[in-house]
Amino acid sequence: MIHLRAASLHRLPLRARMPFRYGIVTMTEVPHVFLQVTFEIDGVAQAGIAADHLPPKWLTKDPNRAISEEIDEMLVVIRAGVAHARTLQAATPFGFWRELWAAQAEWGRANRLPPLLAHFGTSLVERALLDAFCQAKHTTLAAALRENRLGVDLGALHAPLAGTSPRDWLPAHPPETVFARHTVGLLDPIEEADIAPADRVNDGLPQSLAACVRFYGLRHFKIKIDVDLARARERLKQIAAVLARECTGEYAFSLDGNESFREPAAFATQMRALLAEPALQEFWPRLLFIEQPLHRDVALTAAADWAAWPERPPVIIDESDAEIGSLPAALALGYAGTSHKNCKGIFKGVANACLLAQRRAAGEPSMLSGEDLTNVGPVALLQDLAVQSILGVTSVERNGHHYFAGLSQFPAAMQQHMLAHHGDLYTRSPAGWPRLDVREGKITLGSALRAPFGCAPGLSLAGTEKVSLSA
Repeated sequence: MIHLRAASLHRLPLRARMPFRYGIVTMTEVPHVFLQVTFEIDGVAQAGIAADHLPPKWLTKDPNRAISEEIDEMLVVIRAGVAHARTLQAATPFGFWRELWAAQAEWGRANRLPPLLAHFGTSLVERALLDAFCQAKHTTLAAALRENRLGVDLGALHAPLAGTSPRDWLPAHPPETVFARHTVGLLDPIEEADIAPADRVNDGLPQSLAACVRFYGLRHFKIKIDVDLARARERLKQIAAVLARECTGEYAFSLDGNESFREPAAFATQMRALLAEPALQEFWPRLLFIEQPLHRDVALTAAADWAAWPERPPVIIDESDAEIGSLPAALALGYAGTSHKNCKGIFKGVANACLLAQRRAAGEPSMLSGEDLTNVGPVALLQDLAVQSILGVTSVERNGHHYFAGLSQFPAAMQQHMLAHHGDLYTRSPAGWPRLDVREGKITLGSALRAPFGCAPGLSLAGTEKVSLSA
């Protein structure tokens, strides 16, 4: 049996090396939290860990609320997730997660919280549980899924998968390298000349898109757009010119609409105009997909039926993937798939990946992307990369290493832990702190796959602020 013995929450403030605008907010600083737990697993006490940013204006995009209020609310949902977990017992990690999901969902409905926000608390406990379980059983997450030691019942989540297991759909050998799909934020400078002297960052890392391509050898990109057609057109033309010059034609990209549109017809009109732009005709054949252009309030309603735009590029959901039934609802409307982020749930992501793999096997277009919200190490990034690889995602948006100066703001012991145990992922910068080692546009993550779950055990949380888990 599995039950939670103890838990503690720790916090570390982080400051971005430059502003990052996504959707309705510009991030300059963000709290990073670690959840450390001890589970009793079949009579053995085992510690586990999970971590994440508390990202403003992503879990709920309400322009009228203060960022501090949203951060406090995220702490509330984490506390609720831990409190619910203390009351549960189950025979398997999957069974424990299902009970936790149900309890958190009921609590979220009672408190009128959107599911994406409520289950942020579920996901942190889930991640820490998987870390503890894999350590206790001396296995890796990939092996535990392949052997179904986690007790996953796919049919309980998606009926078409009844009678199958994760090994039937997930890669037998998770890839040890993935493309780092570099985010081009709405405020990001494209050329070096776009950086005003007062805005230049001098920390040894590149800042403009052109410099990033050269420094990291980038080949995959994620470009954020909004409702301003004229601005989008000129910006895309500038980006296309840089990528044609710096990548010698070998690149791919996705577009992120960041919920900017309320009407599918308005988005279709803008995209048709952009697709017809003469200066972008060499650019569009490299488009992978478009991510969540419609606001979550309308994205899964009948108004979002994509049949009226049959020639559309693949469109996927991201923020709308908040509940177990979100992906099937999206597929019924004509979406091509969804994204995976650990903050949306690992078991849910596994089931979604298996459902999409089943559809592909039947000849239906289906797509799972890997996305990111400035995810950073020493725990969150590694756990996310491990899951992305296990799910077979080979192009993963990574932008935390661009908007934060490596692990420079983390305690020295954490920095050393990463260099000692994850030398394929991190390299020492000239300033001494570890930075993500992106080479030829790719990240090597063998050490994250060989760890029980992402991060090598033994990470110390000394130097972080302990936060009360009491309401």
